[in-house]
Formats: sequence, structure tokens, C-alpha cells
Amino acid sequence: MLEMPHKYEYTVDLNGDTAPARVVRLIGSEKKVLEVGAGPGSIARVLRDRSDCQVTALEVDPKAIKKLAMFCERVYQIDLNDTSWSERIRSEGKFDVVLAADVLEHLYNPLAVLEAMKPLVNEQGCIVVSLPHVGHSAIVACLMEEDFDYRDWGLLDRTHIRFFGIKNMQALFDQAGLKIVHAEFVIRAPEATEFAERWERIPESVRLALSTNPFREVYQVVLKAVPNEYKGDRISLWSLAVGSKGGCSTIQRTMFWNRCVSIVRAWVRKHISPEARLMLQKLIRRLHWTV
Repeated sequence: MLEMPHKYEYTVDLNGDTAPARVVRLIGSEKKVLEVGAGPGSIARVLRDRSDCQVTALEVDPKAIKKLAMFCERVYQIDLNDTSWSERIRSEGKFDVVLAADVLEHLYNPLAVLEAMKPLVNEQGCIVVSLPHVGHSAIVACLMEEDFDYRDWGLLDRTHIRFFGIKNMQALFDQAGLKIVHAEFVIRAPEATEFAERWERIPESVRLALSTNPFREVYQVVLKAVPNEYKGDRISLWSLAVGSKGGCSTIQRTMFWNRCVSIVRAWVRKHISPEARLMLQKLIRRLHWTV
């Protein structure tokens, strides 16, 4: 029987602008990496096969660990909500990189976990983190409709229990005694997200108001941080310019794109069966992680 892919199993296109691709590029090659919350090994596999890194991984899900173990030096079954988790890997020594890719939002106390990562970094090392941005205009559109719609993946993954705006991300690292030395924004126009239909229903006047937020199209943030006492210039996320990449940035182009999407959706609903539409939606969801 063909084994179904894990929920968080995806392909990483190193030339893409997704958060996983940016994380891998930021880590570099030939590094000793600790990946916390490594899932089924989607990133660990690339770090081993393409970047020649040695990966030690922490994961709580037994099903994910079965896949993950193939790509790692060692795997520890650890619940990061257990405050003593870092004691269990003390024998591993320090790492060039400690990675948490879309992990902190799943934890009860992300600050405590981030603080526990800090002693695991060697003198030349860093912490690399990716976080979903709750201030994205698509999420605001959901709130405008009084419908905070959790899903199986994406910005409102139903297993998310912590949410971060840009200022919250900055405060999290500041409180952990870490300085952000590098940051990248993953940009997605609202109509290119899982909430495209919701965005279509929002009045144009509301979209115009939302366009005043410079971080409105930031879908995820990829961060590199080091302990305060390490070398490197501290940067402020709030002061960074957000470029427009991979989607419409002006309200006029957004409206044009919305009209095009609406025409396509109407054609699909008229000519394609519900079963075929469901299969198409699943395919698009998988492509979202790889494009």
C-alpha cells in the first residue's frame, strides 16, 4: 500500500522564495545543525543531501520520526513544551545553527524554548527561525467577516496556539536576549494565499484601507539571530523596507488580479465537478510549498 505523505512533508525548491528555501540558503553548507520540531524531515533532507550538513533533530510525532530518522545523525523524541528538553541533548555539545522552522507558533511558551536554544549555539553560531505573520491582510479579511477560520495548514493551521505580528516577533527575540542580525520577508498577495476567496468578498474600500500597512503582504518572516554578546549589528524588523515580490503590490493591480481570478473560479465551478475541484485544491496546496 502506498504510504500517504505526512502533513508537513513537502519538497524544497532551493531557487524558490518560500520560507524553507530561504532557511536552507541562510544556514549554508557543512554546518552542525540542531533542528527542533523537525517534522518528517523536509528541511533536514535538503540540509544533508544538498548542503552537506550534519543534522541532529528533535521531534515529538512518532510518525514523523520514522521518516525523519533517515536524514539525521540522531533523532530525539522530545516534547518542546517540557521545560527540561534541552537537558536531554546536553551530550551533543554546541551547534553551528539551531533551527526552528515554523515551530514556535505551536508551543505554549515560545519564549522559554527560544531562551533554551541560546546556550546550544557555539561562539560562531546562530539561531534561524521562521514564523508566520498574523498581520497579513488575508487574516485581517477573516477578522472583518468575524470568522477566524482554522485550517489544516497555512497561516491559521489549527495547531497554532501563538500568533505574531512584526512587533511581537521583535519583542520575542529581545526578551530572549537575542539580537536579530538578518531578516527576510516571504511576500504573498492575499489572492495568492489559502484565503483568496475570503479576500474576494472584502469591499474594495476595505482593501484600500489595508494597503496602508507596509507589512500587509508579509506571509512569513525568516530570521537569523545571535546572543546579544556575540558580534553582529542588531536590526529592527519594524524599520525594514518590505519589497513586493511574487504578487500585486498596488491596489489597482490587486483589483485587476481579483477580477481575473473571479472569472477563472466561475468557469471552474461551472465546468468542473466537485470531486475534481477537491483534487485540484489539494494539488494547489502542495504546490504552494514548492513554488
